[in-house]
Amino acid sequence: MDRLDGKVAIVTGAAQGIGAVYARALAECGAAVAVCDVRDPAPLVAEIVEAGGKAAGDVVDVTDAKAIAAFVKEVGERFGGIDILVNNAALFGGLERKPFLQIETAEWDRVMTANTRSVFECTKAVVPAMRARGGGKVVNISSSTVHTGTPMLLHYVASKGAVIAMTRAMARELGQDNIAVNCLAPGLTMSDAVKNGPYMAAVPMAVGMRSFKREQQPEDIVGPLLFLVSSASDFVTGQTYVVDGGAFMQ
Repeated sequence: MDRLDGKVAIVTGAAQGIGAVYARALAECGAAVAVCDVRDPAPLVAEIVEAGGKAAGDVVDVTDAKAIAAFVKEVGERFGGIDILVNNAALFGGLERKPFLQIETAEWDRVMTANTRSVFECTKAVVPAMRARGGGKVVNISSSTVHTGTPMLLHYVASKGAVIAMTRAMARELGQDNIAVNCLAPGLTMSDAVKNGPYMAAVPMAVGMRSFKREQQPEDIVGPLLFLVSSASDFVTGQTYVVDGGAFMQ
């Protein structure tokens, strides 16, 4: 895999969990990594710096257009530009599975705002900086639930389906700027939110549906992510890569 020396990456929702795994991997490949989250990313930033990497971070609500614009401006000024955006921030672990007839409008709006509008706001904010660099890479994180039609999580599935649709439309618009926009759709992954929440009960069924009969780890998504942000994927855009061990095939 190509090194990312000299590249600057923003990873949203990365103070912990899978997002933190993405941030560490990007830093290990040489990128300067800027982390934003509603949780304090300072411990992760310190960890990356202590390991010899370049990192910065701040507490940011990625649904707040002004807050994300200010963060993007700060990152650009600190590191000299922005080359990579990983739209990872989302609500999942705290969501209760329930029939869609029982989902309140306020909960629907909260999930759509966090999982879908955040992708819109963050990508909109970084595009001018990427244009100034002559191009860039955007990776949106969706979910394999879109392909399987997972029941009892309609708001989550709908929000992640919208991310795939946005990926395609953004790729059409931004190709002329040499900005690639692609999407990853992981299966049920053994994040802290899954391990410590009600979704552990679904793990055996998820494993049973896979060609690779094991639990999916956050590290399983790193290889595809690094491919999509490196020069190896320079002629790839508008695509969704399902990373679920062969449960869904297309």
